[in-house]
Amino acid sequence: MNKTIGWSIVGAIIVIAGLILGVPHLLSGHPAGDTHASTTQAIAPRPDCPLRTVRGVELECLGGEKGDAEDVDKQKTLINVWAWWCEPCREELPMIQEFADTHPDWTVVLVHADANPAKGAAMLTDMGITLPSYSDTDGTFAGALSLPSVVPITLIGDDIHAGPLKELP
Repeated sequence: MNKTIGWSIVGAIIVIAGLILGVPHLLSGHPAGDTHASTTQAIAPRPDCPLRTVRGVELECLGGEKGDAEDVDKQKTLINVWAWWCEPCREELPMIQEFADTHPDWTVVLVHADANPAKGAAMLTDMGITLPSYSDTDGTFAGALSLPSVVPITLIGDDIHAGPLKELP
């Protein structure tokens, strides 16, 4: 075997190995360099979360204290599921904030669907988003409600404690 063919084979193996190792990360939608290793970073202080559960799922409050309330006076609710690395989320969150500001009769909360709560809290603070956000680091919320594996997702309902979503007939 001549040296050119040998080096071509080695080069092809390196390219294939790079694809095998890199494609899952690229498909995850996370920016380059995000290893999720920083989940223990300090989380920036954020507004307190008013409720103990969101649609029956107990989640941590992202950077604030979690309330004990089981019920809310407002029956109209909007829940936005988002992630810090999601570009459409960055476009949508200011609109969600504006909706909440102009509709005080609605309960509006966010659910950060990512293993890195510190980056989520920092992003909200940088964007001036003052809505309470819950942290779903392991997909519990999406799993309990059978949500698709995409963000953003906005849920609108009559009762934030209604439990899992029902399929339409």
